[in-house]
Parts: sequence; C-alpha cells; structure tokens
Amino acid sequence: MTITEIKTEARAAAFAARKLAHAAGQGGAAELLADVLASHAGKPLAGYMAMRTEIDPAPAMAAHTGPVGVPVIMGKGQPLRFRAWYPGCALVPGEFGAMIPATGDWIEPEVLIVPLVGWDRRGYRLGYGGGFYDRTLEGLRAKRPTLAIGFAFDAQELPEVPIEPTDQRLDIIVTESGVLRFT
Repeated sequence: MTITEIKTEARAAAFAARKLAHAAGQGGAAELLADVLASHAGKPLAGYMAMRTEIDPAPAMAAHTGPVGVPVIMGKGQPLRFRAWYPGCALVPGEFGAMIPATGDWIEPEVLIVPLVGWDRRGYRLGYGGGFYDRTLEGLRAKRPTLAIGFAFDAQELPEVPIEPTDQRLDIIVTESGVLRFT
C-alpha cells in the first residue's frame, strides 16, 4: 500500500469519527482553546472558519486579545495567507467553500489554530491532502518560532498518523477533554 492509499483510508475513518463527534457537540473545547491562547495574548493569531463537521474555534478566536486572521488559499501548491478577521466582519466564500473576510489587512501569525481530519499522540495531524498548512508552517517557522495548535475532537485520534518528510508536527492539540503538549 502506498502512503497516499494509507492516508486515504485513515482520512475516511477519521471523517466518520468526526461526523459522529460533531453530532454530539464540542462541549467545552472552545473554552479550553481560549485558555491555551490566553498565554499568547497580543500575538498575531490565525484561526479558521469551521466547515461541515469541523470543531469550531470561533469563540476562542473572538476572545483573543490581538490580531486574528483566517486562511485564504492563494493557489495550489502555495502557502496560505491570513486575512484579518473579527466577529461580525463581512465574509465571502473562498476556495473549497471556506468563508473568508471580504476585505482586510493581511496578518502574519505567530500562533495558528490548525484544522485537521485526524491526529496522533506524537503531535502529527492528518490534513485534507493539499499540504497548505505544512507549507505555511514550514515557511513561518523558517522566519521565527511559530506555535501550531491542532483543534479537534477526541474521536479524531488515530493510532498513528502516516507521515511524510514534509509533514509539520503540531506543538499542542486541544480537544473537548483536554490539552496535549508536544514541546
């Protein structure tokens, strides 16, 4: 089996688990995430606008004291850019249907809340397969320390995420039941 086939199977299992977890609700996950972010007050933060069955970081993003942005896909094979976001700003559909601010300044985050399909206890994430976050984290981390926080349901945990040399490790994972730190 190729790494691509292994990742495809892992994604299918993780998507199914996430769908069930989403239906049950995210409990206090956003509050736990806000607690983690509190020690990074003032730093530029990138979150994301939850789609479909993703766990929703918006309440934690809204509570952050400092600039907040959401990802904008610039094109295939390119790193993400982050447009300034605030609660109630005008949003328009971006690539893959993700909502993005209609206008606003670009920010360069020092802390990223990273969406994912699956995760493991080594701090690796299984994404959607486009490599956008891996490229983005690699570029940001080449400039300065950049904290990557995976935000997910417990049910999305996999025994082991299949990884490739380009995969960027997370520093923290926040779920509805707790916080795991890998640094």
